[in-house]
Parts: sequence; structure tokens; C-alpha cells
Amino acid sequence: MLYSKLAKPYFFRMDPEKAHHMVIDGLHSASRVPGIPALMRAMYGVPEAKELEVDLFGLHFAHPIGLAAGLDKNAKAVDMFANIGFGFAEVGTVTPKGQIGNDLPRLFRLPSDEALINRMGFNNEGAAAMAARLAQDTNRRIPIAVNIGKNKTTPNELAHEDYRACLQALYTYGDFFVVNISSPNTPDLRALQHGDELRLLLSTVMEEMAVQAKKNGGTRKAVLVKIAPDMTDEQLGYTVDTIKASGVNGIIATNTTISRDGLQHANAKETGGLSGKPLKDRSTEVIREVYRQTGGKLPIIGSGGIFTAADAYDKIRAGASLVEIYTALIYRGPELLRELADGLKDALRRDGFKSIIEAVGADHRS
Repeated sequence: MLYSKLAKPYFFRMDPEKAHHMVIDGLHSASRVPGIPALMRAMYGVPEAKELEVDLFGLHFAHPIGLAAGLDKNAKAVDMFANIGFGFAEVGTVTPKGQIGNDLPRLFRLPSDEALINRMGFNNEGAAAMAARLAQDTNRRIPIAVNIGKNKTTPNELAHEDYRACLQALYTYGDFFVVNISSPNTPDLRALQHGDELRLLLSTVMEEMAVQAKKNGGTRKAVLVKIAPDMTDEQLGYTVDTIKASGVNGIIATNTTISRDGLQHANAKETGGLSGKPLKDRSTEVIREVYRQTGGKLPIIGSGGIFTAADAYDKIRAGASLVEIYTALIYRGPELLRELADGLKDALRRDGFKSIIEAVGADHRS
């Protein structure tokens, strides 16, 4: 109740982006105060449960609920995400060079829709700054994914070199990587999801992953591609086929949407990517279709509109091996993580599954 009664009313009176920075800077500072990390674990940590464990991409996840990219763009608060109950976290999106992003204001709350709209534009301090920060993170409790993108000024025909540069700077420090080609807030970025541009981009990424693996002891880290929810069935089919053929290790479905269907709040008129509850059904549909098209052989991380354990479980049954939250954290607070984990355990018991792994893709078998 601490978040909903005290913190949320305080934050929601502030400009959304100021509140965002205050949370990340606060978590960063708190991680360095003796006793605070342990206190946060006691308050919010998710108790270990064998049935929720997932082993994927050569990594161990104590439970399948992670933090989506966008909250911690510069890897400032990595230490604290495990303490407040996450099973993994995605940092970024990071670009080779730091950039300020789009003009303010660029982040909007839609409380009546339990949604956010952002047009941040990959504002971040750059790959070198993130590498320096992650290098200090020597006591990592959860897997950390690094989400990489291209600089705004880089033309699409050279985009693959930006992704290569990010991998060169950050390979040592990420546990796995996410290629972001689906933010609606960088001009023409979504064009990279299709055809020859996607093939070139992914072949460059895979080539660089192999080079870095050789340099760093031989085991290649996993790389996933994050896709948009706004493709037609035909576009999604082509995109998934290209991703599958590239040899990447998985797909994140989905990024934010440009759709505004069914919204009530006045901020619906703002341009940018919509996240939160209105995205729930579409992201689950995309997960279901990706799982069907890949025969369940390409792991999926489900992201978009998860507010309850039932939402998370729907995505798992549709084909997601792991799930991510972001907007729900803003509206519900860190208490939500324990609630999601407990609800998933109840759902597994109800359906007669001994582990979360057994439930992945269950809808396709019933």
C-alpha cells in the first residue's frame, strides 16, 4: 500500500518525465545506502519458487517477470531491480553516441486508460557511458539485457553499423541483447523491420556477436529482436521469417503502439508510442501468431499491457517464456511483482502444471 497511498499521489502531481528521473536517480542512490537494499528485498522481493524458474539463453531466471526497456535508459539503477523483485531487467535503449532525444514534453500519462504515451526519441548518454556504469556492477543478482538502437542522425542504410558499435562497446557487460527496430519515435526506424534492411541489420548483428564471443571466451550471448504490434499479418509473417532465418535467439513482442483505439483520456491526441492496458490484447495476439509461425522453437518475451497475473499468464499460454512490465509499475508500484508471481503460481496449480515451462504455449496444444 506504500506506493499507492504515498508515492504514487506524490509522483502523479509532478511532470511525468521529472517523476521518471526522480525514481531512477532515487533507486541509484538508495542502492548505495547500507541496509536499504536488504530492506527493499524484505518489502518487495519475490520469494524463490521452483515452479517459476526459467532457464533460457544459457541464463537462469528465478521467475519470468522482468522490466521492459525504457525505464532505465542509462543502466543507473541495475542493482536495485533485483531488490524490488524483478526476475530480469532490460536497460536502454542505448545508441552509440549520446543524444538528447525529442523536444519536451514527451511523456504523457493517461490515467483513465491506465496507459502512457511517450515520444522520448532514444534519449540516452551513449554506449560508452552505459559500459562504464555496467562495468561497476560486479554483484549482479538477475540477468540484464541491453537494448540497442541507432542514432537519430544515422541514415537507415548505415543503421547496421550503429548496432555493431553498440555491441562492440557493451558485449562484455550485457547478459543478453535486444535489437530495437520498432520504436515509433525515431524517424524511419520501423522500416528496418522489413525486407533487405532487416536482413542486412541482423546478419551484421550476428556477425558481430560471433566476433565478440571469440574475443570474450567463446560462448555467444543471446540476441533478440523487439517487434512492433502495428504490422499487418502479412508484414508480421515476413518479419518473423527473416528473424528466424537470421539465427537470432528470440523475439520480444511487442513494443509500443501507434494505435489509439478505445482511448478516453485527452492525452490520446499526443503523438508517440502508447503503452499500458490498451496494448494488452494486441500484444498477446502477436505472441500467439509468432509462436504459431515458429512452431514454438523461437523463444518469445511477452510485453505489453500486463497489469495482473491473468494478463501475464495469458501471454505465457499464448507462447511467451518470459514477460515484461513497465507501465503497470508506474500505476501499481513494486508491490505488483509479488502479486504477479503469486498469481502465476495459483494459475499453474489450477491448470495442473508443475512449472511455468509446461504452461508456455499451452493454448496451442489444447
